[in-house]
Amino acid sequence: MTMIREESGRAIITVIGRDQIGIIAWVATKLAEYNVNILDISQTILKEFFTMIMVVDLKSATLELVELANSLEQEGLNKGLQVKVQHEDIFTYMHRI
Repeated sequence: MTMIREESGRAIITVIGRDQIGIIAWVATKLAEYNVNILDISQTILKEFFTMIMVVDLKSATLELVELANSLEQEGLNKGLQVKVQHEDIFTYMHRI
């Protein structure tokens, strides 16, 4: 099966929710299962809320961006987390003049 990738092959993942043990481990494990490489990660706790932003490489991913986004979003909801996956090009085009 040939995978079609957008221009950069990278995505931005955001995770927000009440802090709990294992959030980073859960996301990293899911990404590894789908052969998605984490390029950069930033996370912090704001009061009792966990926030994380990741830049990931989709070039070797075993599923398409939309499938990845749906999977992480659904599983995140079950954990009380809001997980969003957006292609990097969205951010690039938003800031062009």
